[in-house]
Amino acid sequence: MEAVNRLSVESRRRRRGILVMSILGALIIVSFIISMNSGYIRMSPMSVLRTLFGFGSSKDELILFDFRLPRIVISLLIGAGLAVSGCILQGVSRNALADPGILGINAGAGLVVTLYVAFYSNAAGSVGVFVLPMLAMLGAGLAAFVIYSLAYKRNEGISPTSLILTGIAVAAGISSIMIVITLRISPEQYQFVQTWLIGSVWGTNWKFVLALLPWIVLLIPYTMMRANVLNILNLSEQTAAGLGAPIEKSRRVLLAVAVGLAGSCVSVSGGIGFVGLIGPHLARRLVGPKHQLLIPTAALVGALLTIVADTIGRSILPKQEIPIGVVVAVIGAPYFLYLLARSKA
Repeated sequence: MEAVNRLSVESRRRRRGILVMSILGALIIVSFIISMNSGYIRMSPMSVLRTLFGFGSSKDELILFDFRLPRIVISLLIGAGLAVSGCILQGVSRNALADPGILGINAGAGLVVTLYVAFYSNAAGSVGVFVLPMLAMLGAGLAAFVIYSLAYKRNEGISPTSLILTGIAVAAGISSIMIVITLRISPEQYQFVQTWLIGSVWGTNWKFVLALLPWIVLLIPYTMMRANVLNILNLSEQTAAGLGAPIEKSRRVLLAVAVGLAGSCVSVSGGIGFVGLIGPHLARRLVGPKHQLLIPTAALVGALLTIVADTIGRSILPKQEIPIGVVVAVIGAPYFLYLLARSKA
């Protein structure tokens, strides 16, 4: 009887998860359509429709295909990537406040990208487009290695509190180094770096989509395949070890996946914070803690958040664009404070 009840509960959770993901998918489609019509140069829905079917003017085709569509696609990809990265970090560390930005992983990626921009003026050129994700992942990986090494204790493993504090300290140190670097670059490079650090979808062509897409397509499905491992890692160290899980090996592999997702996303979006924090938390509230449902739901929540934030940033002020990182921060900062106050309680 108990087994039947358990199966019934699992079935209801699965149906609820499918319903939630379907609603999120519908909201993303609606946001996608609205975003195509939004921006400094307005396009009516009929103009967008005609242009999509090849009957628009050359101006409409330039705006839609060369500027808006790649930007919208990148927004969706980075939202999904950062949210799944945060989901992995929260599962690996068993810390509800873990996030690529808060832990300093984004800062590590940002440092290497800033160095590249400072010493190679063609950072946004055709070569830099495909080099930047690799460099960003290198920086993110180095930052993650330093944070993991400092936070890890041989007999106790990783303490959630020490992980957060170590990440904040490392991020502060990296930020100081970046300030020194920006003092030695040209005004044009400084403008780019500052906009990038705030968080802005600056890669608005299809080359950036092609540079980012393989990492998202490979790493998110791999994370889904490791969902059961994340479920086990959410348990205590003793329980996970008792179930025969290779804790440290699994943790390192999943941490590398989280770093790869965060680094590749940061390389084309800059330091967008809070997406990796909000996405998993909202998904957990909607579908529960099981990662088989949590991971895809978090990806959809993150994608929805970034496309809405980018649309607002392009539309709220006439003749001026608000960086997506600022819009996300306005949403994410109060939510982070709420979670912080709740964790203290």
